[in-house]
Amino acid sequence: MMSGSEKAVFHLPGLFEFYELYRLFLPLWSDHRNWFYDWCDIGSIYGAPSDALWGGGRTGYGKNGIEKQVLALCREYGISARLTFSNSLLTKEHLADRQCNRLCELFAVSADDGPGNGVIVHSDLLSDYIRQQYPSLYLVSSTTKVITDFTAFTAELNRPEFSYVVPDFRLNPCLEQLSALPQNLKDKVEFLCNECCWFGCYQRKACYEHVSALALGNDCGEWECCAPDRNGGYVFSKAMENPGFISRDAVHERYLASGFTNFKIEGRSLGSALILEFLLYYLTKPEYQLQVREAIYLDNSLDLF
Repeated sequence: MMSGSEKAVFHLPGLFEFYELYRLFLPLWSDHRNWFYDWCDIGSIYGAPSDALWGGGRTGYGKNGIEKQVLALCREYGISARLTFSNSLLTKEHLADRQCNRLCELFAVSADDGPGNGVIVHSDLLSDYIRQQYPSLYLVSSTTKVITDFTAFTAELNRPEFSYVVPDFRLNPCLEQLSALPQNLKDKVEFLCNECCWFGCYQRKACYEHVSALALGNDCGEWECCAPDRNGGYVFSKAMENPGFISRDAVHERYLASGFTNFKIEGRSLGSALILEFLLYYLTKPEYQLQVREAIYLDNSLDLF
């Protein structure tokens, strides 16, 4: 677990979903550090294969059969790999799933060779199981718990089994309350920066449960979103207007100054071109953004759209 750092540590989406993008981006990150803000670092990349039974949050996007490649890539650049196993509807019988256990075994073994790998979890049943079966994997409490009450959030931070806790994005503006936390708890907070969901959404937890049901193969029909602009899809410029949005400048000037270092970028269900825009916005100096774009766009092995 990272603590006491003066750098903003970003946790990026798409370990399986955007492997090809990171295969191109990480060498640029490593070889051209002057292109990127010196107060930024990459702490982890998170994701899951498309058919992972324990998956949640977003499903159906990650590539299958590339586990060893993604682990090798993360290990090469000293980045933690995280499995997104945030299904909220798991029962005891689901714990025997062969594929998810195999992934945990693979990620746990590789933890000896780098910064350590983790699992993003919702289910306490799964948290207990992973702690018993794969103790070298650290745990992240998922934003899919939709913790919007500050007292409940503090209680979650105090749970010793979690190395990080991702609050609901609607706690992001509560910086005065957040700043009063002791430093050991601040080190565990991982803010979701770029959420586009309607700030007034009252269905968020139910929406995540619907995704969890789909991951389990349940036929639960189409989800009907309650947002006023529900047909618009993800638009980064719209996300920037969200009251819960944490801008690059806010990360640097407000949250770091208040003792917070961990920031999560969402986007596993989005296209790689939009993920690149997140990498440019949060990590890349404006005068070098064109060089990064050119290096990525000119590699015709990447499907950006």
